[in-house]
Amino acid sequence: MTYQILLIEDDLQICEILTDYLEAQPENVFLVRCANDGQKGMEQIVEGQYDLVLLDIMLPEMDGFSLCRELRRISDAPIIFITARGREEDKLRGYQLGCDDYLVKPFSLAVLHAKMLALLKRAKGMVQSTVLTAGEIVLEPERYRVCCAGREVDFSHKEYELLRYLLEHKGKVCMREELLTRIWGYDFEGSDRVVDNHIKKLRKKLGAQGRMIKTIIRKGYQLKEDTDESGNRKEE
Repeated sequence: MTYQILLIEDDLQICEILTDYLEAQPENVFLVRCANDGQKGMEQIVEGQYDLVLLDIMLPEMDGFSLCRELRRISDAPIIFITARGREEDKLRGYQLGCDDYLVKPFSLAVLHAKMLALLKRAKGMVQSTVLTAGEIVLEPERYRVCCAGREVDFSHKEYELLRYLLEHKGKVCMREELLTRIWGYDFEGSDRVVDNHIKKLRKKLGAQGRMIKTIIRKGYQLKEDTDESGNRKEE
């Protein structure tokens, strides 16, 4: 599919990097148009129809929060904030104004791309709303977001895909070779220890809920809900 993307960002280098990356993606056609200050961004919003908007907050002429507010009055296009402002109050304000996601610089281009596709597919009605859960872990594929015990947790692209696969196969023993093939691909030339290292990172980021990811000796891993809400093992 072809998607019209509006990037409102005053850093010319970031504009160039994002434009080159997105327009080089083979699966879909991204046509990226850039505006380097808030006023020009507002003019682009009024004049054109865009499938998704990437929006910085700290912009000359008109800030991103004001732009988000104005855009929501005239369009339902998904909005992703891309900004250096990572304070909780800034994130909450962004969501209150109607943004769909919020990425703090520096961020992974692969993660941004995945979030964009998830939002675009949802906006176009191409996906059903599906939420994957286990204990207090909630993964929203259409928003490329994971919450654990009520707080959003940031994962690398591979960590996210690994957690998603385990949630989709909850209760099943997933062999290391299976995880390696599904997440890293058939042509991956590294060791299967990469799976163990990513599981370790997952458990750490999930805190008490990470205990639901069981190690199956000489086989692989299993995500099993046999813990209470605090992540402690239930009494037999």
